[in-house]
Amino acid sequence: MTMAPSGARENVEFAATAAWARPATRDLQPPDVTGHPQRIAIIGGGPGGLYAAALLKRLNPGRQVTVWERNAPDDTFGFGVVLSDETLGGIEHADPVVYEALQKHFTRWDDIDIVHRNNRQTSSGHGFAALGRKRLLEILHDRCRDLGVDLRFRSEAPYPDWLAQSYDLVIAADGVNSTTREAYADVFRPRVATHRCRYIWLAADFAFDAFRFEIAETEHGVMQLHGYPYAPDASTVIVEMHEDVWRAAGFEDLDEAESVERCAKIFGEALGGRPLRSNKSAWTTFRTVVNERWSHGNVVLLGDAAHTAHFSIGSGTKLAVEDALALAACLEEQPTLAEALAAYEEERKPVVASTQRAARASLEWFENLGLYLDQPPRQFAFNLLTRSRRVTHDNLRLRDARFTEAVEREFGCPPGTPPMFTPFRLRGLTLRNRVVVSPMDMYSAVDGVPGDFHLVHLGARALGGAGLVMTEMVCVSAEGRITPGCTGLYTGRQAESWKRITDFVHAQSPGTAIGVQLGHSGRKGSTRLMWEGMDEPLPEGNWPLVAASPLPYKPGSQTPRELTRAQLTDIREQFTAAAWRAARAGFDLLELHCAHGYLLSGFLSPLTNRRTDAYGGSLEKRLRFPLEVFDAVRGVWPEEKPMTVRISATDWAEGGTTAEDAVEIARAFAAHGVDAIDVSTGQVVSEDRPEFGRSYQTPYADRIRHTTGLPVIAVGAISSWDDVNSLILAGRTDLCALARPHLYDPHWTLHAAAEQGYDGPGVVWPAPYRAGSRRPQTGRTDAPKPRLTLET
Repeated sequence: MTMAPSGARENVEFAATAAWARPATRDLQPPDVTGHPQRIAIIGGGPGGLYAAALLKRLNPGRQVTVWERNAPDDTFGFGVVLSDETLGGIEHADPVVYEALQKHFTRWDDIDIVHRNNRQTSSGHGFAALGRKRLLEILHDRCRDLGVDLRFRSEAPYPDWLAQSYDLVIAADGVNSTTREAYADVFRPRVATHRCRYIWLAADFAFDAFRFEIAETEHGVMQLHGYPYAPDASTVIVEMHEDVWRAAGFEDLDEAESVERCAKIFGEALGGRPLRSNKSAWTTFRTVVNERWSHGNVVLLGDAAHTAHFSIGSGTKLAVEDALALAACLEEQPTLAEALAAYEEERKPVVASTQRAARASLEWFENLGLYLDQPPRQFAFNLLTRSRRVTHDNLRLRDARFTEAVEREFGCPPGTPPMFTPFRLRGLTLRNRVVVSPMDMYSAVDGVPGDFHLVHLGARALGGAGLVMTEMVCVSAEGRITPGCTGLYTGRQAESWKRITDFVHAQSPGTAIGVQLGHSGRKGSTRLMWEGMDEPLPEGNWPLVAASPLPYKPGSQTPRELTRAQLTDIREQFTAAAWRAARAGFDLLELHCAHGYLLSGFLSPLTNRRTDAYGGSLEKRLRFPLEVFDAVRGVWPEEKPMTVRISATDWAEGGTTAEDAVEIARAFAAHGVDAIDVSTGQVVSEDRPEFGRSYQTPYADRIRHTTGLPVIAVGAISSWDDVNSLILAGRTDLCALARPHLYDPHWTLHAAAEQGYDGPGVVWPAPYRAGSRRPQTGRTDAPKPRLTLET
C-alpha cells in the first residue's frame, strides 16, 4: 500500500531556525504534570497533530489546545492518503464527525494491478480507501475550529524548552525532520537509516482503476511506478529506482520540470500518454527513523517525529492517526501525565516496531527488485504482494482465491495441495514436503553418544510429519565439542547409537528423511551446558581449543591456538571419518556446519580469521579450508545422497561477512558440488547486533537463491505454516527449517496439514495417530473492544 510521504515537509528544507518565535502572552502558569493536562501545545499541523488536537479538545472542552504550523493552511506536499479499515474503525469510534466527513470524500477500490514485461496480473479483494491529503487537512482544520482549537498557521513554534515550561503537555508532531526530536536527541536517542532508492512524489489528472505497480526495464536499470486513485479525477504517482539507476539515468542533473516530463515518458503506457504534475516535488531518499524513547518530561513525540515506515506499505498517516488515538486514550485512562506517556509508549512501540519491520522488508524488496525480474508472471505478482509479510498466502487466498490458485497451479501444486506439501528433490533424495526440523543442540549426550533422549526427540519429530529431520551439530572429535553434552561421530559406539535412531525413523515414519549436521566447535568449545550458562567456560575439566586465529569468543573465554598446517590436515580427516560413519549409520543427507562462529565459520569471517598464510586474507583464501573439508567429505559421502552447507550470511557486525560475501561463498560451494545452502546468520562474534523479526533471515536466502540459482533452506523466526506457504510460493526459498515451533509442537507439520484441511501424499499420519488428524473444536473468543469510544 502506498500513501502520502513520511512527513508532509519531506520535500521542503526543514532546518532549525536560529531562534524560535515566542508568543506575546507570557503570563502562563507552570505546567501541571500530576493530573490530566489542561494546557496543550502541539508542534506541527499535519494529520497526526491536528487529529490529536481534535481528540484532546473533544475529550475535555475546557482544555486550551494550541497548534503551531509553519505553513499556510492550504500548503501540502503530498497528493493522496490511504487509510486502512482498522484505522478508520478507530476514527469512527473516537470521533464520528470526522469519520462521516472522511466517508464523503473517499475513493474506494479493491484491485491491485502488477504490470511487468507487458503482462498484467490483477489481484482483487484488497479494499482500499483514499482521499486527497489537502481534503484530509481541510476536514481536520474544520473539526479543530468547531471544537475551539487555536490553530496558528504561518507560525514558527516557540522553542521546545519554553513550551515545556509553559504548557502541561507538548506534543511534537513536527515530522521526519523534527526539530523537537533533535533538541532532545540525547534523551530520545534517535537512529536514522538512509536507504538505497530515490523516489519522487507526483500526481496524474485521471484515476487509475486499481492500485498499480508498473515495472520498467530501461537501459539504465529497473524503475518502478506506484500509483493509486485518490479522487474521481486524480491519482498519486510515485516513481522509484535504485540510487545507481537514478544516477545512470541522469536524473541528478535534471530540474523538477525535466524530471516530471522524463518520468511521464518512461511510464507513458501506464499513464495513457497523459502528463504528470508536481507540487514542489523533489527526488528523495527514504529515511527510517527509530527513537529509543518517545517522551521526555512533558514532551512527547508523535507520528513521523517518533518513527517512519516506508511509503510502500502505506503507513505514515495511518501510524500518526493511531498514535493520536492511543495518546488521547492513555491521557484519559492514567491518573498522571507521567503514567500516561509511559502507557502510550508501551502500547505503541510494539505496534510501530512490527510495522517498521514490514516496511523494511517491503523497502528492501524494491531495492532488490532486479533479482525477481525473471520469475514467472504470476509468481512475480505473488512475490510483490507478499513482500512485507503482512499479506500472506492464506490471507491472499481469502481476498482472491482465483488469483492464488492460479499462482499455485503455475508453481506446480497439485489440486488442493498447499505449497508446503509439494515434493522437492535434492540429488537422489525426494522430500515429500518442504518442512525441515532445524538442527537444535540438545546438550544431552554422554561421551558423545546419543541416547534414549535423542531417539525420542528425533523420533517424535519424524513422526510429526516433517519432510526432513536434522540432527543437532554432531561433532567430529572430542575436542570439537561445544559442551560435554554434545553428540559426536568420532567413535564406533556413537555411530551404532545413531544407526538405532535412523533405523527408527525409516521404519516408523516411512518417507521422512533424516540428515546429520557435522561440525567442529572451534573457539566456541569447552563451555557449559546451555541452561547452565551459554558460551560460558567450564568451571573445570576444560579442553584446549583451536581456531583459525587465536581470538577468544568473548571476554573471559578461553583463547584458542591457531591451527597449524598439520592440524588442518588432521581436522579434515576427522570430518572425513565422521562422514564415513554417518553414511554407515544410514543418514539420508549430510550438512557441513560453516556457520555461527564454529570452526569452519571462523575461517570464513574476516572478523575471526586474521591469518596471513594461504588460509587467510581475501575471501578466496578464507574459503580454502572449508572447501577442502567439503571436498574431502563429498569424496566419502555416497554419490546419490545430497550435501548441504549451513552458512552465516551476515555477521551482524561492522567489518564482518556481508550479504554480497554470502553470495560469493555460496557460489564457491556450488562450484564444488553442494546441493543446497542452509542460510542462517550471526553468532560469529559475541558483539553482533541482529535485526530480529519475523522470518528475518529469509532475505539472505532469497538473495542467494535468485543470484546463484542454488536451492536454499531458509531459517530464522519462521513460525507459521502460512509463512512457509508464502515463502515457498513466492520463490524466496525452497525449504523452510523451523526450530522452536518443533520444540513447542513435535507434530507441527501434521497439525499444519489438519488446520489446512489437507490429506495427501505430502504428509502421512502414523496409523496410531490417525484418529487425531482432525483439528479439535475450540471455544468462542470475543473480538477486542474499540480502543477509544466517545459520546457524540
